[in-house]
Amino acid sequence: MPNLDASSSTPRAPSAHDDEADRAQEPRADYSADDANDEVRNDGVGIVTPRDFVCAEPFTFKSGQVLPGFTLRYETYGQLNAARDNAVLICHALSGDHHCAGRHSAADRKPGWWDHLIGPGRAVDTDRFFVICANCLGGCSGTTGPSSINPETGKSYGISFPFVTINDMVRSQKRLLEHLRVEKLHAVIGGSMGGMQALLWAILYPNFVRRVLAMATTAREGAQAIAFNEVGRQAIMQDPAWEAGNYPPDGGPRVGLAIARMMAHITYLSDASMERKFGRRKRAAAEAQDSYSFDIQFEVESYLRYQGQSFINRFDANSYLYITRALDHFDLAHAYGSLERAFAPVQAETLVVGFTSDWLFPPEQNREIVLTLLRAGKRASYAELATDRGHDSFLLESPDLYEIVRGFLEREDEFVLDFSI
Repeated sequence: MPNLDASSSTPRAPSAHDDEADRAQEPRADYSADDANDEVRNDGVGIVTPRDFVCAEPFTFKSGQVLPGFTLRYETYGQLNAARDNAVLICHALSGDHHCAGRHSAADRKPGWWDHLIGPGRAVDTDRFFVICANCLGGCSGTTGPSSINPETGKSYGISFPFVTINDMVRSQKRLLEHLRVEKLHAVIGGSMGGMQALLWAILYPNFVRRVLAMATTAREGAQAIAFNEVGRQAIMQDPAWEAGNYPPDGGPRVGLAIARMMAHITYLSDASMERKFGRRKRAAAEAQDSYSFDIQFEVESYLRYQGQSFINRFDANSYLYITRALDHFDLAHAYGSLERAFAPVQAETLVVGFTSDWLFPPEQNREIVLTLLRAGKRASYAELATDRGHDSFLLESPDLYEIVRGFLEREDEFVLDFSI
């Protein structure tokens, strides 16, 4: 397969030395061995460098549309073992990306989005596992998506980009793992949309995946979640700066995208967590006197506007449209005829974790996955954590979650179901 790692995010024509470059490219940690000291252990994986996997072969989407090639930006942590079977794939959620651990420079204000979970001695232990995380197809953090340049026009794809599904995301990740010459995945881990990808990995590649750990997820996007996504999309598309998806690289529907993010972010929280964090507290200027205006008065308003503004500086509006639509189309029962049929090929041991305060993908949707797997005779278990922090609980620091993840990944004995009475 003529693929390579490169600094460019634009697919290029294959060259004669591609195969040689692939053979010479040994999967490794994206941080130096010199960093493996006590200081870095206390600070996770340390400084990391993202890499680009460029696939120069055509890719056919589930829709039938075709790209001549694509790029996935990814990071790795830890070392691939001699058997090439200690890999753990991390799948990100809607607004996530490939940078799930470490820092890109010492000046970075924040580490990767799951840094507290991944690293030497942590729940996903990079002393034991080779951890991989890629920005999903259709994204905007170095991976090919609507903001990428269409080689036929020299301009951004915009909404001429092929429609993306969760299936497409998983199949493109499989090409990356083939390039890294991973023989088997020890586990696939993901929350929310990442959990959807994890489930589909076990369905599409049953002989390749040993364990699946899906959190705060669902086997089908429900009406409420679709409705929230549609409100966000309309906020973007009704912004005049959207320009039917053909906005310039330095422009776009910034107001619409900010509103979409503000609305979506509410669904990631819970009433209890918002009440505890903000209550009815007002900003100092508004506290001094009754303010009869539409300026920011309450702290929760300030927080949401900050979330919106910070999001538009790192995310592409068209990618938001494409990825939310991919979420809407995710329905395993519809795709396979029933959920039982969907899970028929699964060989991986599966653990699903739900959170009591998650009202976007509530516990019953997570339990349904496990119950269906068990009815199909598969190895599956369910854990539910009592928390008042909402859907985003899987992203927040939690010793209980750490123990669940560590125990599932590191347990040596094979999980066996006993149906005897």
